Amino acid sequence: MNIEEFFELSAGKWFSHRTSHHLAFKQSEDGKSDIVIETLAADHPEVIKLCQQYEIDPISASCGARVTWNGTMEWDEEKHTGSTVLVTVPVTDNQNEGKLLREMGYAEKAPVAGSYKMGSDGALTLITEYETMWSEERLWFASPNLRMRVSVLKRFGGFSMASFTSEIRMGGSPAAAKAIDTANSVSA
Repeated sequence: MNIEEFFELSAGKWFSHRTSHHLAFKQSEDGKSDIVIETLAADHPEVIKLCQQYEIDPISASCGARVTWNGTMEWDEEKHTGSTVLVTVPVTDNQNEGKLLREMGYAEKAPVAGSYKMGSDGALTLITEYETMWSEERLWFASPNLRMRVSVLKRFGGFSMASFTSEIRMGGSPAAAKAIDTANSVSA
């Protein structure tokens, strides 16, 4: 599976259940979200705009996605909503790794560029360094309609949070049939 196929397989509406372990406090917290992922073509205006923001030639982008979420966390009453655009910019000699541009970061609410690597097992690993922290996230499909995620967030000075997320597809996408075939070939 390549990065474009991974994004295509991710398109649709998902129910997400996350368990986070805050290591400093020795406490766990559950969260639930509805997530909508839309694929964006490499020549989509939002992909071009994000590339220009990072001073990267838009022609080098391979694909993009818009991710929208609406969720809650166990410990607070506040709704967690938002959206971001993601753009992949492969390393020229290796399409399975490169930069991942984000309109808004996961750990800090500011634009951030990280790196991605597609493994031979079909898993996607994302590494992002922020000003005061670092995150590593690994995503993979257990089946076409079940996606898993593990992540570690490290503040400078030590690990601060680890989480496991399962995501169940609630709605399809125009590329769902192709994506299901891709996932089935990866799991075979």
